[in-house]
Amino acid sequence: MRGILLAGGTGSRLRPVTWAVSKQLMPVYDKPMIYYPLSTLIGGGIREILVITNEHEVAQFQRLLGDGSQWGLRLEYAIQQRPAGIAEAFLIGEEFLAGEPAALMLGDNLLHGVDFRPAVRRMRGTSGGHVFGVAVADPSAYGVVEFDGAGRVLSIEEKPERPRSPYAVPGFYLYDADVVGIARALTPSPRGELEITAVNEEYRRRGALSVTVLPRGAVWLDTGTLADCMRAVDYVRAIDEGQGIKIGCVEEAAWRAGFIDDAQLRGLAEPLMSSGYGEYLVDLAAVDPFVAGQQPLSAAAR
Repeated sequence: MRGILLAGGTGSRLRPVTWAVSKQLMPVYDKPMIYYPLSTLIGGGIREILVITNEHEVAQFQRLLGDGSQWGLRLEYAIQQRPAGIAEAFLIGEEFLAGEPAALMLGDNLLHGVDFRPAVRRMRGTSGGHVFGVAVADPSAYGVVEFDGAGRVLSIEEKPERPRSPYAVPGFYLYDADVVGIARALTPSPRGELEITAVNEEYRRRGALSVTVLPRGAVWLDTGTLADCMRAVDYVRAIDEGQGIKIGCVEEAAWRAGFIDDAQLRGLAEPLMSSGYGEYLVDLAAVDPFVAGQQPLSAAAR
C-alpha cells in the first residue's frame, strides 16, 4: 500500500500566519504539524508516500522532509495547483500509486492512541474502501458514518443537520486500486470540488465500504483553526510532560516500524541534542526492551 499525504489548501482559517508559512509546517508544540500525520502513515507500515502541496510551498516541505531515506522511507512530491477537493489527490497521485492500494492522510489531522497496522494489512489483500469512526460530541460538524454490527457502512454524510450516528470520520482513509477511477468519474460539488464523501458514497453504493471504530480513549484532532491548533498543542504538551512520550515523532515511528535500526536512530538524534529532542531518541535506543510500554528493539520483533 502506498500513502498520500495531502498538505495543500490555503490555510485561510489560520491567516495571517499562513500568509508566511503553510499550515502543515506550523509548529504543534515541538514539531511541525506534518510530522503527526506522517507518523500515522509510518505507524501503519507505509513507507512509500507522496506529499501533495502548493507550488510555492513544495520547496519548504522538501527542505524539511527530504527524500525520506533518513527514516527508511521513499518520499515524493506533487503539486496541487488550487484547492479542488480532497479526492483530487488520487488524480494527482495516479502515477505514484501505479495501481496499488492507497492510504490517504490529511496533513492537518492528528491521531493518537490507535494501532492502524491491522486495518492496513487487511486492505492490502481485500477490495473496497475503509474508513474510521470516532465518537464526537457534535457530529453535525463533520462527516458522519452510520454502520451495522458487522462494520458495513449504511450511510455517510457530510455535516448533516440530523446525524444518524455519533461517529465522525477522521482524515485517514484506505482504498483499493479502484479509487483512482472512482475519483475520475466524480462530478464536482456545488463548491467546485471533488469531495472525499462522494468517493466513500460510491464504495458504499457498491457494498464495499467498511468502518473501524477507534477505541475509547483514542484521540483525533483536526488542526484547521487557531483554537484547534492550541488544543493540539495543549494535548501534545500534556502527554510529553506527563508521560515522557513524544506524539508524532517521525523518527520513533520509523524505528518502531523497523524501517531504521538502533544505530540509525542514534544518528538521527545527534543534530537534535541541543533541543532535548535528540535525548529522547537516544533514550529510546537505550531503553530495556522489556520495560512496560516499550517495543523490543529488533526490527524482526517490531
